Amino acid sequence: MRQRRFAAAVVFGAFLAAGACHKNKPPIARPTPAPPAPASTGTRPPAPPEPVREAQPIPPEPTVTSDTLAGKDLDEINKNSPFQPVFFALDSFDVDQGGQQALNADADILKKYPGWTITIEGHCDERGTAEYNLALGERRALAAKTYLVSLGIPADRLRTVSYGKEFPFDPGHSEDAWSKNRRAHFVVTSK
Repeated sequence: MRQRRFAAAVVFGAFLAAGACHKNKPPIARPTPAPPAPASTGTRPPAPPEPVREAQPIPPEPTVTSDTLAGKDLDEINKNSPFQPVFFALDSFDVDQGGQQALNADADILKKYPGWTITIEGHCDERGTAEYNLALGERRALAAKTYLVSLGIPADRLRTVSYGKEFPFDPGHSEDAWSKNRRAHFVVTSK
């Protein structure tokens, strides 16, 4: 009985080994026949239509401008700034009539150069504490920015910073010097 089981196991193993060694050949792809040629009727099919050619617009002649700021870098622009500063009364950040005129002219410049971004610096005179003057300088810069935005200048082109009394325009210690130091000053920071 053992011999029969052994013989059956050997036959079964041989059968499995033979089956595992047998490799199936992949089917051979046969080329498909070409489609039949259309019956000749003696006429050709119509040609595709010709594309319509649109007239090319002639570019305008380049204009020659007398713009002295177009080719200058930021340092040159800021050295001879085209912007007018806005001056403020003592302890005030109200934009008076003279300040409005200056900001109207500054807005015209910003509209002429739409790629420019400016920083509006708020300044104060030397009187008062550093903290008070920094806060007042910020309010002055924001007042100038708000007025320019009301004239249609996008707010994202206007930055503000306060320097308080740190960078006086006039180093004197008189009302004449102090009146020059209470200002909003404009600097082109990118173009």
